[in-house]
Amino acid sequence: MLTLQNPNGLSRAVVALLAGNIVFDVPLALIDIRSLAAGDTDLSDPAVIGSVDLNVAYVVSFLVYLATVVVFIVWFHRLRTNAEVWAADLQSRKPGWAIGGWFVPIGNWWIPRGIAADIWRASRTEPYAADGKGELTLLNGWWVCFIGGSMADWISMQLYKRAETVEAYDTATVWSLAGYALGIVAAVLAILFVRRLTSMQHTKATGMIPAAQ
Repeated sequence: MLTLQNPNGLSRAVVALLAGNIVFDVPLALIDIRSLAAGDTDLSDPAVIGSVDLNVAYVVSFLVYLATVVVFIVWFHRLRTNAEVWAADLQSRKPGWAIGGWFVPIGNWWIPRGIAADIWRASRTEPYAADGKGELTLLNGWWVCFIGGSMADWISMQLYKRAETVEAYDTATVWSLAGYALGIVAAVLAILFVRRLTSMQHTKATGMIPAAQ
C-alpha cells in the first residue's frame, strides 16, 4: 500500500542546487559575452578571461548540474508517488516513468512534462476539476526554456567542434550564450515550480506529513 512521502527536505536541496547552477551560469555567460566583444577565440589567454580558470569552472559547473539532475529526479519521483495516492487514475504513466522518462531519447522532450502536469493536477485541492486559465503557465514556461536551452547547448557544441574561423567560432559562442541565458531562466522558473508544487502537496497533506521547515 502506497503512503505519502515528505518532499520538503528534497525540495530545499533541489532549490539550493538550482541556485548553484545560476551562480555558475551567470559568470560563464559573461565570459561568452566578453569573448564576443573581444573577438578573441583563445580562451586560454588570461587577458580574455581574467583570473577565471575555465577548466575548473566548467568541471565544477558540470558536477553541480549532475547533482541537480540526480536530486531533482529523486524529488520528482517522490511527488509522483504521492500523486498515486491521491489520484492514481489521473496519472498517464506509471511511477517509474518519473525516473525513466528523463532518459528516453527524443521522448524526454515531452514525457517528463506530461508527468509533471499529471502530478500538478493530483496535488491540487480538486484533482478532477478542469485546468484553470493559465494554471500550467509556470510549468510550460520552465519546460520551454529547459528544452530550448538544452538544444542551444547541443548546437553550440557541434559548432565549436567544426569552427575553423573567427566567424564560425563567434556563431558557436552566440549559441552557447543563448544556452546559458535560457538555462538561467529555466533554473529560476524551475525553482518557482519546485516550491509551488511542493507547497501544493504539503497543503494537501497537512496533518499527514510533517510541516515544511
